[in-house]
Amino acid sequence: MTKTGWFWLLAAVVIVAGIFIWMTHSASVAPTQQTGTDATQTTGPAPMTATVAYDGNSFTPASVTIAQGGTVNFVDSSGTMWVASDPHPVHDGYDGTTQQVHCAPGYTGPAPFDQCSAGGSFSFTFTKTGSWGYHDHRNESAGGTVVVVAQ
Repeated sequence: MTKTGWFWLLAAVVIVAGIFIWMTHSASVAPTQQTGTDATQTTGPAPMTATVAYDGNSFTPASVTIAQGGTVNFVDSSGTMWVASDPHPVHDGYDGTTQQVHCAPGYTGPAPFDQCSAGGSFSFTFTKTGSWGYHDHRNESAGGTVVVVAQ
């Protein structure tokens, strides 16, 4: 084998070993979770509560992770917030019912992830695991995600 051949063989071995080490390390690192309105990173079990602030233009943080059975508190400083599950405008992403059904007077079905009207604050307890998108019904470009994990 020529010097060039040995060089390329050694280079391939180093690259493959580097990819193996990187993949092994990244698979063993625990994910971080951002909760509340601060930027504190935590690891371990998911929290049971999170707070998301709305300023009329965006939700902060846009994504939170909580444990199944946990509650997210949405707090509005703009006076215009209307939290609703994706997709807009039907709001059927969490419980499978449309806004017209679950916001109707006398509705007694599963709890909808929908504020049903504008208000200063809204709290919702998530009983289902998964990734649940939401938005402000009056400003559908403002939205985020609640990730609910099993404990």
